[in-house]
Amino acid sequence: MRNVHMLGVSALALVLASPAFAQQSAPDNTALEEIVVTATKREQTLQDVPISVAVTGQQTIERAQVRDLIDLQSVVPSLKVSQFNATGQTNFVIRGFGNGNGNDGIESSVGVFIDGVYRSRSAAALDDLPEVERIEVLRGPQSTLFGKNVSAGAISIVTKRPQFEAGGKLEATVGNYNTRQVKGTFTGPLSDTVAVRLSGSLNKRDGFFTNLTTGNDVNDRDRWSVRGDVLWEPTDKTSIRIIADYNKISETCCAVSSIFNGPATLAIGGVLKKPISDPTKIFDRNVIFNTDPSNDLSGKGVSGQIDHDLGFAKLTAITAYRNQKNASFQDVDFTGADIANNATSNNIKTFTQEIRLASSGDGPVSWLAGAFYQNEKLDTGRTIKYGPDIRAFAETLSGPVPATLLGALPATLRPALTGKSNLYALEFLQSLATPTLVKPGSTYFQAGQGIDDYYKMKQTSYSLFGQVDYKVTDKLTLTGGLAYLNDDKKARSNVVLTDPFSSLNLAAVPQFPALGLPGNLYQALGGLQFFYGNAPTHGPVNFPNATESGQLKGNKVTYAVRAAYDFGAINAYVSYSTGWKAGAYNLSSDSRPPNANGVGRTANPEDVSVYEAGLKAAFPGGYANVAVFKQSIKGFQSNAYTGLGYSLVNAGEESVKGFEVDSAWRPVAWLNLTAAVTYLDPKYDSFTGAACVNYDTTRCPVNPATGLRPNFRDLTGDTPAGIPKWSFSTSATINHDLGGDYQGYARVEYDHVSKVQLTETVSPALASYDQNVVNASLGVTNTAHQIEVSLWARNLTKDESLISAFPTVAQDGSYSGYPNAPRTYGVTVRKSF
Repeated sequence: MRNVHMLGVSALALVLASPAFAQQSAPDNTALEEIVVTATKREQTLQDVPISVAVTGQQTIERAQVRDLIDLQSVVPSLKVSQFNATGQTNFVIRGFGNGNGNDGIESSVGVFIDGVYRSRSAAALDDLPEVERIEVLRGPQSTLFGKNVSAGAISIVTKRPQFEAGGKLEATVGNYNTRQVKGTFTGPLSDTVAVRLSGSLNKRDGFFTNLTTGNDVNDRDRWSVRGDVLWEPTDKTSIRIIADYNKISETCCAVSSIFNGPATLAIGGVLKKPISDPTKIFDRNVIFNTDPSNDLSGKGVSGQIDHDLGFAKLTAITAYRNQKNASFQDVDFTGADIANNATSNNIKTFTQEIRLASSGDGPVSWLAGAFYQNEKLDTGRTIKYGPDIRAFAETLSGPVPATLLGALPATLRPALTGKSNLYALEFLQSLATPTLVKPGSTYFQAGQGIDDYYKMKQTSYSLFGQVDYKVTDKLTLTGGLAYLNDDKKARSNVVLTDPFSSLNLAAVPQFPALGLPGNLYQALGGLQFFYGNAPTHGPVNFPNATESGQLKGNKVTYAVRAAYDFGAINAYVSYSTGWKAGAYNLSSDSRPPNANGVGRTANPEDVSVYEAGLKAAFPGGYANVAVFKQSIKGFQSNAYTGLGYSLVNAGEESVKGFEVDSAWRPVAWLNLTAAVTYLDPKYDSFTGAACVNYDTTRCPVNPATGLRPNFRDLTGDTPAGIPKWSFSTSATINHDLGGDYQGYARVEYDHVSKVQLTETVSPALASYDQNVVNASLGVTNTAHQIEVSLWARNLTKDESLISAFPTVAQDGSYSGYPNAPRTYGVTVRKSF
């Protein structure tokens, strides 16, 4: 019954977490119900499945107020989910590995599957969760079972199937920040062989932040979704399930706070007299944008699954198509000045087909074989346009004309440049030689200039995969898995640079020699070339071209071997597995043609290997699961945000050693305890091509002649940012029979993440945070009327931390960050029927 759902275990502590255990049989019974998972594409209990997997059931999801995959990390400590400067820019990380947010040319290392359907982009997995049966988080490479990009792990969401008995559930929530959410699902038969489930949700909330410039809320919630699910069982051996869904998100997102104001930002406030954020008030939840950001996402899809019992094996075929659209607009200088605005959009059309055959029977050998195919078409890009304040901003940064230059000029020219900026002087001197091409004060940094940065990519990939389990004895099982992965990407760019200053070769200004001036007189202004300043061409090189095919092909054979032994109360396993993620395109203005250092617009594939050993122990009233591992990625695809684009390069090798503990204990019938720990010790074994940053003056010194830094620095031996050493989650749930069909429960959860540098592009002195979050709920249920009322709170103690940080756009030496969510609370009423 519903107890199974609640048991839903969470990756390291919450594994079962919730109050669910309590409503079972006699009050003196402390046994936990078995949790059934399909992590290996066949049903097994959590304790029997010989891999590291966390399971979160329906009741845990409901009582922990897990609304979407971002909330899921609160009950699965080894999973980290971060949302950045747009609703669709969300990153999934398992055991410290994962990437793909923001740069559409990269797929995530963590695969998200909803009812067996692969969601290729993170934005396609962000809808509010439907009527969920369980969520499984599988750690480590899974290509021999899933066949797709699962080099770091997989998130498998299993929804409730239509039922042949009429029923449903209605849920309403109200809370602070004017939270209003309504969800509903209805299921029932249309005939003896056909059943349906119809579900929908509406989710609204005011913003957590206020834009002081406009007075409007930022980081609000405004989304809705509908879903139809039809199950046809023409025979007892065949079932056909068809799911169609549509979701819409239209939100004012996302809030960004200044965490350090460098000289450029201070100049906006001091010289331009425009509002700027106060970095001493990061968590006052006030932001300053000259215009409100907007995010609009829509997704629609349809999938069909056929299951047929052939006797000797079960045949499963899943066909799916999805169309995902995303558009956003944001003031990217994050000040009250109108310096630059960014409009981004993408459209992703994905077709997938999976076929697999899983053996039946109780013999010593069981096997699974399958094939996966994906065809995806991607249109993505952005337009960055300068606003009316860009000219004053650039002139301020360029500085006044120095007296030494004035003294070197003919006396007739000095009055025109006295008291002027270097930027104006550059234009003035150019205009003397080419008056029709350059006009002082109105050539560079004009409103409307910027960049149109657009790309198309078509991806075709397929895989063949299989796994065999051989039961040598009743106690010992040996497993071997194999997968062949093939990927083909064809990309095309259409980048148009409309910023003439970025196009200028400051090392050899063509007009200067005719005036008797050195061509590199103003080379030190290179720091104002926001686009392609460090590119030899000082502009985009679109592809395909004569030297670049625009095609990226690759293939790989991955495998897994495992031995599992059943000692009775303890199951043990050891395994070695490999994974692979195909090469990626850098679909941003930081994309460059390949150079002699091997750095260009693409990244090579990732090769993953994992050694793992685990123990799963069951004891009266509980269990404890332990896994130790060493995981390494050769060619890790580092995707660092540099302020206006992405530095996509391969690290030589990144590795992490660690362990995970998942446990649950029911010492008495009315008390459920869970605890989980993840320890990670990461290291860059080799990484010579990391993006250079402002704060690392030793490895990234500014060249005084050009105003530019080196492109890369060496992080070999350093600890990768964004990977906390310790993550800990624990919960306690008290259940009490109130009499008269009423039961009560109280649940408290504590989540801790140790202090960690959030990103390598921001100084650890500015962006190192820990997390200590307390969530709680208090509820009453009535069994006879199937009603539940709960009071809940998330971040009860108002813990303050940053989710991530980055170099502020076009303001060298300034940094911005994304504050976490404040305390939220509310009341939820559920009625089942």
